[in-house]
Amino acid sequence: MPDKKILLLFAHPSQRRSEVNRPMFMAAQRLEGVTCVDLYAEYPTLRIDVEKEQQRLLDHDVILFQFPFYWYSTPAILKEWQDLVLEHGFAYGAGGTALHGKHFICALSAGGNEETYHTDGLNHFTIRELLHPLEQTARLTGMHYLPPFAIFSSRDAIEENRLAQHVEEWQQLLKALITNRIDINKASTLSHINDDIQSVLLAETH
Repeated sequence: MPDKKILLLFAHPSQRRSEVNRPMFMAAQRLEGVTCVDLYAEYPTLRIDVEKEQQRLLDHDVILFQFPFYWYSTPAILKEWQDLVLEHGFAYGAGGTALHGKHFICALSAGGNEETYHTDGLNHFTIRELLHPLEQTARLTGMHYLPPFAIFSSRDAIEENRLAQHVEEWQQLLKALITNRIDINKASTLSHINDDIQSVLLAETH
């Protein structure tokens, strides 16, 4: 029985063109303790079932958004999901304590290389800075924010033979989250949790 249960909300509007996210999502589906939800498949008209999604949140310990990083943000359905599901009185505000103590993390793919996500780079901001709205959402709702699992130059991952390594590190992270073997203090010092995945994994206890 898993120690913690992960709710993975996957948002990719063009999966047939996905070279990184789709294999990662398929790998997650094979792990006990991970509930994988393909939001575009479940809600093709973007009509979110709020009660269903809120119950999913209540039933899980770790909330994970997986998405391609489009125009410095999430695909549209994840924003719609946030706007509708994270209601006042449920996720924040008076009596809104449903998410307190849970962990929140993003897994994303960016087309550009990491050097472009710096002050002097093409995008002027780091990924961590561009994700500040989601980090603040986690804080407002009482969740513990973990730095993102970020894959750069994602369009070249297959050509450069990096995909297998990305998927392996992804599975390592998910398994560690399930078994509560993440060094939260160490992870918080990283810009991206997969910068040094081995350093944040605690030893297994028997």
